[in-house]
Amino acid sequence: MRFAEATTEQLLDWDRHTVDPPGGNVYQSRAWAEQRARLGWRPRFLVADDGYRLLSLERPWHVVAGAGAYLSKGPISAGEPAERTAERLGAAADWLFSRGVDVLASDSEIAADTGYGRLIEARGFHLIEEVQPSRHRVALALRPGEPESTYLAGFAMSTRQRVRQGEKAGLRVIRWDTRPDPDAALGEGFETPVSGATPGAAFDRFFDLLEATAARRHFGLGSRAAFIDWSCAGLAAGHVILLEVRTPDDELIGGATFYRHGGRLTYSHSGDRADLRRSYPGVIHFLLWRAIQLAVRQAMVEVDLAGVDVRGARRQPVAGEEMLGLYEFKRSFGATWIELCGNHERVARPWRYGLGRVTGRLFGARR
Repeated sequence: MRFAEATTEQLLDWDRHTVDPPGGNVYQSRAWAEQRARLGWRPRFLVADDGYRLLSLERPWHVVAGAGAYLSKGPISAGEPAERTAERLGAAADWLFSRGVDVLASDSEIAADTGYGRLIEARGFHLIEEVQPSRHRVALALRPGEPESTYLAGFAMSTRQRVRQGEKAGLRVIRWDTRPDPDAALGEGFETPVSGATPGAAFDRFFDLLEATAARRHFGLGSRAAFIDWSCAGLAAGHVILLEVRTPDDELIGGATFYRHGGRLTYSHSGDRADLRRSYPGVIHFLLWRAIQLAVRQAMVEVDLAGVDVRGARRQPVAGEEMLGLYEFKRSFGATWIELCGNHERVARPWRYGLGRVTGRLFGARR
């Protein structure tokens, strides 16, 4: 297997090969590559001799030669055997190492029971800490053709009650989505943004909710500018969906972003008005039900509710741990735990990798 850099023509349908197939991911898209480039990364678009696509994001070291590379959520599985995907990773690593890369990280979202982890470890990769918050995920499997009512019936009783409370309160969901629906019925339960409203302003409002949520739950956020930049780019490319929850009086009380990729809808960020929970209980429950309805109507195969494992506990939460409540919340929608192989790294030149990390820390401190 051989890789080469993509031609101009091959870039034209890049996302059709990296985002849309089974296992596809927005972090392998052109929009993500371009946003990372604006933040100082060097994207490299690789194409295998059978047409398979793979995005590499590289960071040159400071002072010394060389670079580190990250295959963000790649290589994607694309519905092929794990042995084939492992072969791709090995070939891509060899190609990148021959062109000055000293270390390569890859966090493909491939299930652990495929044996993929063992296969790539045999090719010199070893398990490392995650780049993303979680290693594993909690997801609701969908069966195309199954009615929405089937999934609602599978919710925990308290979750169904929260959904009904949102409906009785007259909560409205504004859907920001640039991918048109083939059937008008897909829009039932959703409203489109008012004329003249802009995505940038919508994501700015949503970031306010995220900041308040981050302060309550003690997690960090990136910069507002970078979040809005990526969200607008992802929305324009058809990968990002923003759902806003508003009261009958048009007051914003909650929101969430989702990624559309690989035949699934992935839960990304959410926030709500904590001061209005007594008046409007279950805003996020109601919002996730709308997201599940959207995924069902678009014949997706999964709603990925993201992970709950954290650094130091890359497993299902247990009694007494802070993340147990979030895990139970996601399971209340009928979702189940999916074990993934996790982030792996292969080092080609340890000495230059070590120097690169040291100079990177020194350079960062001086800035």
